[in-house]
Amino acid sequence: MNTVIVNGKSISVSGNNINVINDKVYVDGKLVEEGLSGQVDIAFEGDLANLRTGGSATINGDVKGDVDAGGSVNCGNVNGMVDSGGSVNCGNVGGDVDAGGSIKMKR
Repeated sequence: MNTVIVNGKSISVSGNNINVINDKVYVDGKLVEEGLSGQVDIAFEGDLANLRTGGSATINGDVKGDVDAGGSVNCGNVNGMVDSGGSVNCGNVGGDVDAGGSIKMKR
């Protein structure tokens, strides 16, 4: 089991692909939270496959695929690419990094 934290609310999930679409949060295509308004803050505990969100994201673990976020991204290692509208603070990144703010990575 993994844990996704949406605006401070912890939800246990068995999946590891997160999409935030129209103020709804989906994990592996299954709706886990809806009725959100304003900025949606996502945190994930476990190894994440992919993340797509219009807001900021904190991943307390590694990302096996890509991260696409409209805000800042804080995470462990990313095997794929990171596309962020804000700053990026991650471990090693296997792909390209595109950030609207500062970039800080382990080397």
